[in-house]
Amino acid sequence: MMSDSRDLVHPRDLIMRTMDRIYGYRMTTTSGGNLSIRDDSGDIWISPARVDKGNLTRRDIVRVRADGTVDGIHPPSSEFPFHKAIYQARPDIRAIVHAHPVALVAFSICREKPNTRLFHQAFSVCGRVGFAAYACPGSEQLGRNIAGTFADGCDSVILENHGVVVGGETLAAAFERFEAFEFAGKTLIKAAHLGPVRFLSDTQLAEAAQRSVDFESFTPGAASDRERELRRELCNFVRRGCRQRLLISTEGSFSARLDEQSFLVTPTRKDRESLLLEDLVMVRGTERESGKLASRAAKAHQAIYQRHPAVQAIVFAHPVNATAFSVTDATLDVRTIPESFVFLRDLGRVPVGVQYREDGAIANYVSERSPAALLQNDGVIVTGRSVLDTFDRLEVLESTAEAVINARAIGDVRSMPEEVIEELRIAFNL
Repeated sequence: MMSDSRDLVHPRDLIMRTMDRIYGYRMTTTSGGNLSIRDDSGDIWISPARVDKGNLTRRDIVRVRADGTVDGIHPPSSEFPFHKAIYQARPDIRAIVHAHPVALVAFSICREKPNTRLFHQAFSVCGRVGFAAYACPGSEQLGRNIAGTFADGCDSVILENHGVVVGGETLAAAFERFEAFEFAGKTLIKAAHLGPVRFLSDTQLAEAAQRSVDFESFTPGAASDRERELRRELCNFVRRGCRQRLLISTEGSFSARLDEQSFLVTPTRKDRESLLLEDLVMVRGTERESGKLASRAAKAHQAIYQRHPAVQAIVFAHPVNATAFSVTDATLDVRTIPESFVFLRDLGRVPVGVQYREDGAIANYVSERSPAALLQNDGVIVTGRSVLDTFDRLEVLESTAEAVINARAIGDVRSMPEEVIEELRIAFNL
């Protein structure tokens, strides 16, 4: 989880910005959901009742003091009782996210819990998953039901016929947990259209959790124009990827080659959408930029750059539809429309865990002929001749996956015939 040693942003701003992000991601509605933070004095800052979630201002945020008095121009959320009950039951929780994201609502009305063993990151970030029995919204009974589930050690809780509540040490951590939980739920729903879902074993989860990146530290010299431009491009496309739901804040990595020996890569333990130019990490041989932690996938990026000189950018990502194929044995047919084949060519599949190893084997699964691949139970990998080219391919990959899943509800998927594929190979010099 991401956590700063000092909280410098006011709770009003944290709640306002986080709600704006949740609403912008279409993970709640204008009237649904509420966020809160408990500060060091025991006061609870919470989103207001009956105020447009898509247009919150910092003045709208309400403070409920430890003595019960209220400061604010609005009443606190009607769900304040269960926020208070959770804080009383779990002193380690300092922030709460409650919302009605579509996938988790689907689980709530089926009275089921998503199995987060789908991905190592979801399993790690979401913590223990629980289920709370229904009670009237805003009631003390609902507070008791939810708080009891958190008291049992759960961190992410499905509310029967209602939605979801998650807690965290900070609002940033709670948001990451909420996002990862919804991502797991969406992927499971999409994968259910494709066939049996594959879950990770204890051994596989442990292998992912124990991976680390060991680089020596170095201080780079003055930045070149190319480095400055690549930093700008990477930050812009990572931010766009988050907003288009091709990336999630807790997982994924994007890199760009600087020269034969070095590349820039996203850091570990940093929210992807809020990355700054200086957050990106330069990796050069066995060294990484001082004072920063490179993505734990940096060695995999490095192996691909060393094996494939034409590759100039790489992204490991988790777009929901393509990732649904990665957790099943279903084949993602990219011979559906010309764009899909021209951009993706022959889509590979990487066995679970290959990308975590330091033997460079991941480089065997991509090439000029196969620029992208599904990572078993871990999303996708896409390579390209530039940052733009790589991002474009990622978009095409996800659009293709969504179209194929949607097509299954209509009829049989018809691939382009071999003579059409050969015509495309000649026309586009593939």
